[in-house]
Amino acid sequence: MALFITEKCTNCDMCEPECPNEAISFGAEIYVINPALCTECVGHYDTPTCQKVCPINNCIITDPAHVESEETLWERFALLHHSDKL
Repeated sequence: MALFITEKCTNCDMCEPECPNEAISFGAEIYVINPALCTECVGHYDTPTCQKVCPINNCIITDPAHVESEETLWERFALLHHSDKL
């Protein structure tokens, strides 16, 4: 599953620098998460760091449009960070 930043976002700039996959960027009005880069921090941390640092409850949620298995997230992690070794 990729994560999704809701309209509750206040553009506090806490999440973007914490993303180990550089999946978070500033969109038209609020921060957005690129689902092709989001692994929910699988391969990096036990829990998504963006959710940990976000000061707004339920601002960063599971993206219902991008439901994926943990296996898929691990595969994406491998492609993003170890593609030179595959």
